[in-house]
Amino acid sequence: MAKAEGADHRFGLNTREAWWADPPPGPQGGGPDKLRWPIFAIGFTLPYLIPVSKTLLKAESVTPLVIVMWLLVYGYALSYALFPLAFERRRPARFAYGAGMLALGLAVVAVVGANPFVLLYGTAAVVFLIPPAWVVIFDGAALALGAVVLLLSGRFLDNYGDLITVASVTLAMFFMSSLIRAVRRLEAANQEIATLAVANERERLARDLHDLLGHSLTTITVKAGLARRVLESAGDIPRAVEEIREVESLTRSALSDVRATVSANREVSLSVELVGARAALRAAEIDADLPHAVDNVRPEFQNTFGYVLREAVTNVLRHSGAERVRVRLGGNWLEIEDDGTATDVVAGNGLRGLAERLTAAGGTLRTSVRPGGGLLVRAEIPRPEPSPATPAVRAEPAGGLA
Repeated sequence: MAKAEGADHRFGLNTREAWWADPPPGPQGGGPDKLRWPIFAIGFTLPYLIPVSKTLLKAESVTPLVIVMWLLVYGYALSYALFPLAFERRRPARFAYGAGMLALGLAVVAVVGANPFVLLYGTAAVVFLIPPAWVVIFDGAALALGAVVLLLSGRFLDNYGDLITVASVTLAMFFMSSLIRAVRRLEAANQEIATLAVANERERLARDLHDLLGHSLTTITVKAGLARRVLESAGDIPRAVEEIREVESLTRSALSDVRATVSANREVSLSVELVGARAALRAAEIDADLPHAVDNVRPEFQNTFGYVLREAVTNVLRHSGAERVRVRLGGNWLEIEDDGTATDVVAGNGLRGLAERLTAAGGTLRTSVRPGGGLLVRAEIPRPEPSPATPAVRAEPAGGLA
């Protein structure tokens, strides 16, 4: 049974939907080339047309029956030559075309007395036009009716081998068409995967640039404003020059980070983000209660928490109006709390990007409003299951005033 299922899978017929689905379009909409096909069709139908035409030409007189025979013979050949046009039609038209071809083929066998091998033109066309389940129904019915026609005309013993040959060749073409459909589905799937990969990379780049430039430009703005206030209020040129030097350093660092982010080489460090957060909050004259170390945070979580800390501090600098910020760290969690004026949680691009990062890491991001105003942002990632030989160690939060 497993081997049979594997064979079905190779031909793309491993699901019920595949049996009833329309043939997927090819690179140019499906079907043979409309300009070249008539030439091939003429070559394919000559072995059928020549002997039948010779038989009809031997008729002693032109009777209505002879005219009908000529119409059936060449109408069948013409419908085969127009085979590519059927691919562009909707399902009902393709069904009607396939049924019409099979009916014409049976009429040629019954009325003209042609060899049942001519049914192969109709069964082959149906194989490539309609869903596999309907192919089995249509072609099976046509072959059964062909056997009945041969029995009624007394030709079954002479031509049953040709009918078996038609059935065998039709079965081979059925599996060939199924393989072609499976290949086309794989090509379509590969194109979709490539499109999704490009979209995901663009989303990653946009998120990283937002997190990076949002924080850096906010810090630069705060420090530039501080330098301006120092010059306006106290005229302390050395202090202002020092702040401007830090702005220059931040600008160079941001440019370097942008280049590294574009090349996907940038790694965020939680300890570095703590240092940057301390400097930015001090420049904004916000009291910062930050940890002095990150040793108690699991190493595999520090990169993600670095992004969370950066975005949360950026939001505080931009929107909160806070006077104090408090950061706490645990082995698998991070909390940032401010006493700002926020009374509602507004999920902007930054928080949505952080939520996506945490989701990708298997964690969660929760944002809530404090009773007295301000926001509490908590990021948490589940701990990996401890090994039976290694007891889990409880991590205490790190703290301390900056």
